[in-house]
Amino acid sequence: MIQQAFHKYIDNFRGFSREIWVLTLVTFINRAGTMVLPFLSLYLKEDLHFNLNQISWILVSFGVGSMTGSWLGGKLSDKIGFYKIMIFSLFVSGLMFFGLQFITSYVGLLIAMFLIMTVADMFRPAMFVSLGAYAKPENRTRALTLVRLAINLGFAAGPALGGLIILYIGYKGLFWVDGATCILSIIVFALLVKEKARSPYQDKKHPGEVLRASVFKDHVFWVFLGMCLITGILFFQLFTTIPIYHKEHFNLTELQTGLLLTLNGVLVFFLEMPIVSYIEKHNLNRLKIVVYGCLAMGISLFLMMVNFWSGILIVMMLFMTFGEMFAFPFANSFAMSRAPKGHEGRYMAIFTMSYSLAHILSAKTGMKLIESFGYQTNWFFMGSLGLVGVLLGYYALKLVKKENKTRFQLEK
Repeated sequence: MIQQAFHKYIDNFRGFSREIWVLTLVTFINRAGTMVLPFLSLYLKEDLHFNLNQISWILVSFGVGSMTGSWLGGKLSDKIGFYKIMIFSLFVSGLMFFGLQFITSYVGLLIAMFLIMTVADMFRPAMFVSLGAYAKPENRTRALTLVRLAINLGFAAGPALGGLIILYIGYKGLFWVDGATCILSIIVFALLVKEKARSPYQDKKHPGEVLRASVFKDHVFWVFLGMCLITGILFFQLFTTIPIYHKEHFNLTELQTGLLLTLNGVLVFFLEMPIVSYIEKHNLNRLKIVVYGCLAMGISLFLMMVNFWSGILIVMMLFMTFGEMFAFPFANSFAMSRAPKGHEGRYMAIFTMSYSLAHILSAKTGMKLIESFGYQTNWFFMGSLGLVGVLLGYYALKLVKKENKTRFQLEK
């Protein structure tokens, strides 16, 4: 029975091109070394002794750089190709991470975080476009899930290793590892994957081109982005307010916080691909699954209001993880499905920008609420925001239903 379950699990990973597997390997190497982000707020507070207001503005600078990089990455992917953008982004950002450890002033970090994230997050829309180039249309959601598994497997190892590095070497070690893995991963990619001008698997017919002349006129997409923005705000609490809360309220060490984040990565690694395969096999509505994910994230933040039992941190992480598994792979897939041919980079740029904006709002709003009203108010606000996201999701579902009806009438 165990052997049968194992073979069934392995079957979920069949049918991918060689390039997708290389991209997955590269993503794992890069993500396993991404140790700065989970501990950034702690580093700024514990090592550099900034106050919460200063930390929130540095994280805002991080998010603004992320938005700028996402937009540039998408625009340039459409103009000069995703391949060049991916190589430039990871190689240069790796060098910049080496230098970041030597910048310790408040103004210096505001500028440095903006520049690093501008370069680093050019990678994200380019990577999403590369999935469209190297994966068959019927495999795209699973290919994205495979890459996300690599992200989460790296994420499972990264925080725990990061906690050990901080314990024995200090925060400086994180910057060396992060920079080195950026450079190593993109060298592997450049050696093993050749550039393709266009996808051999490109859809012959892309739905909705008649109805959508511009991304700015795609009303469904913008309502959907509102929900994505909220899921991002809730999820990024894991990297902004929650690590500080672990330390201040429950007196957890960096290693213990890292292990809690590792739980998230391990669960995603073992469960996300079977969940995605099941949903695709049964042709369930992708947008509706994203709505369920937003709801689970909202519940996870409401659970944080239980402040007298440390075990709630595990329960909360379970809800957040299942919310992530429902929301993120299908949000990516739905966003890509809205893009007409030749506009994939633009759509994915705006899509990834919504998460960059979420990082800004998550950090600034969360820190300000905690500073002014305390942690409980922040958890209640974030949980309530999740319910707003659910309402936006159901409105987007109504718009899609109406759009499909209009398309059917046009085709007749």
